Amino acid sequence: MTMTNPPDDMLSDLFAQARKLTPMPDDALIARVLADAARPLPVRHPQPSVWAQLRAMIGGWPALGGLATATVAGIWIGIAPPPLVADYAAALLDEPVSLGLSPEEFMIAGEFSDG
Repeated sequence: MTMTNPPDDMLSDLFAQARKLTPMPDDALIARVLADAARPLPVRHPQPSVWAQLRAMIGGWPALGGLATATVAGIWIGIAPPPLVADYAAALLDEPVSLGLSPEEFMIAGEFSDG
């Protein structure tokens, strides 16, 4: 016993008729699309670079100048401290504090010597 599906045949006929039709959009839709296409797009401004964002986050050039000054002053005080700082450090540690900047006083200097 075979089963035939006449609704499937009708559906195939409907699809065949739909393929033959060429749909045309409404004139109002075409007018809206053309009006939307004629409207100018908003201008996108370029995003600032990472360094510009960091500078703005810190507080701008004046804040960066202050940070640079504090860094240089800290290095200067660390390399050549005033006598009072050395006295306070010696009093806190109960031993004299000395800082040598010659390569022989660093432990790394011995690793790079020829010999």
